Amino acid sequence: MSDQPSEAARRTEASPPSEGAGASSTVPEPADTRSPKDPGRQKPAPQEPAQPSAAVPAQDSGSEPPVRPAYLHAPPPADPWQRRAQKPSPGALSGLRPSPPPAIRAATLWSVLATALLSALLLGDGLGPNLLLVAVPATLAAFFAAQAAGRKLRPWTVTWAVGGLALLAVPALRDAGWPTFLAVVSAVALGSLALHGSRSWLGVLLGSLGLFDSVPAGLRWGLRGVRDRADDSRGRVRMAVRSAAVAAVLLIVFGALFASADAAFADLLGDLLPDLSLGDAPWRVFLFVLGLVGALAAAYTAAAPVRWDGITVRPGPARSRVEWALPLIVLNLLFAAFIALQLAVLLGGYDKVIEETGLNPAEYARQGFWQLLWATVLTLLVIALALRWAPRGGASDRTLVRGVLGVLCVLTLVVVASALRRMDLYVYAFGLTRLRISVAAVELWLGVVLVLILAAGVFGARLLPRAVAVSAAAGVLAFGLLSPDGLIAEQSLERYHNDKNIDIDYLGGLSADAVPALDRLPEPLRSCALERIQRGLETSDSPWYASSWGEARARDILEERAVQDRDSECYKLGSETSERGYEEEDSYDPY
Repeated sequence: MSDQPSEAARRTEASPPSEGAGASSTVPEPADTRSPKDPGRQKPAPQEPAQPSAAVPAQDSGSEPPVRPAYLHAPPPADPWQRRAQKPSPGALSGLRPSPPPAIRAATLWSVLATALLSALLLGDGLGPNLLLVAVPATLAAFFAAQAAGRKLRPWTVTWAVGGLALLAVPALRDAGWPTFLAVVSAVALGSLALHGSRSWLGVLLGSLGLFDSVPAGLRWGLRGVRDRADDSRGRVRMAVRSAAVAAVLLIVFGALFASADAAFADLLGDLLPDLSLGDAPWRVFLFVLGLVGALAAAYTAAAPVRWDGITVRPGPARSRVEWALPLIVLNLLFAAFIALQLAVLLGGYDKVIEETGLNPAEYARQGFWQLLWATVLTLLVIALALRWAPRGGASDRTLVRGVLGVLCVLTLVVVASALRRMDLYVYAFGLTRLRISVAAVELWLGVVLVLILAAGVFGARLLPRAVAVSAAAGVLAFGLLSPDGLIAEQSLERYHNDKNIDIDYLGGLSADAVPALDRLPEPLRSCALERIQRGLETSDSPWYASSWGEARARDILEERAVQDRDSECYKLGSETSERGYEEEDSYDPY
């Protein structure tokens, strides 16, 4: 039974009887009667005759709504734990990524599938022209996705894309693994920049790595597109599968017949087709997945790139002129004092070095190259921090900043030249190695960055982040195309002709890129230097798509003039080199 009064009774109590009202209808309170068979169900009470004393006036159509009791307006009880409603927070990149991309196109899906198949078939045997073959359908997948999303092709996008494809030519030309690694990493970074289109410092840095952010979203996007197309066109999918199966059977049957009929055709097929075996199946599956995921991530990024330029770094509070300029002027004076003492060494010769320092050129060069390299790196850091807290009052402040930092850049360029001169002295004494040529290339690139900073101070810094990225990619490309191992072998050959020592053991560990230079050595030096390289080429059976031009050229040279067996003479040459002190003097070389 309900403990609350009925609505009719409340209206009766709330409305006083009107004067002069005649007999009117009354609404009696219904009785709570329950059926014995259904105790939870109430029967309507029978109507009772109206009583004159309980008359209620008729409700007017324009009267106010009935009054609700106060307990119906009471607020809900307070939460004793003071809990707040948790709203789902948006993703960290939701404000940087535009609207979701449109549905994936069939052309994009086919390009992704081609990338995955080529990755599984070609990349398992090594690196070479196959990287370019895999990159072409991946680039097409990104192009089709960007076209479907309405993105336009911009000049900087073309610049990054062409640079990335050019870097992938290094594995096709050079056999050395370390320039190849640098080129592949740089190519991936430039490809990511081409898809994102960043222009600020932070945007260029994060944009070169932002491709990995699209991997999960790209997989979901691709799976959703495959599922939608499978539901809409099951008949066409079955037809395509049947056609592909029939074509594969025809190729296998007739290809086997023609190969058995002609040995030359069999050799051609063996060179063109990849060598597949069950033992390589897990590795091929991994490469298939890697190509699929990479191509989908590239396509998704092209359709919905993250706008990394939206992350801005606010400049630091501006300092006063004296507070900002005084430390930098002191640093410039220190640089000037150091350079004044270095000019005699930089412009003088070896006799001047011995006269001024009492050290031989090699010891002098070893003493300071790394310190000067770190001084260059720290100077770039000082310039970045100085720009962050530079005074920004007006034209006079801009002139002060450009003048102080411009002088610092010019003085640092002289330090770079001094470091390169020290490396030249050291290489003249001990020869060129992979590490020495690498650190010299880094120091040279830092000098290029300083020149770009000077140009930005004159013409504006809007293009400076992208110019620095272009210089880095161009440096990696030039480093690979110049063939570092070939340069090392050429310099060693020149040192030998100038009556210097030659390290046969070190030269024998170079790649096939060094064979053209080492082939000009006289016997037995030639055979001792090329023995290990020839043994490595004989044990390698890489197909054409996983072999570089440097390796093919080395094979031709060694086939024309085979290496002779001179083990005893090679051992004697190594002993004589050690007795002359070459190894002993170079053993404590930190680089």
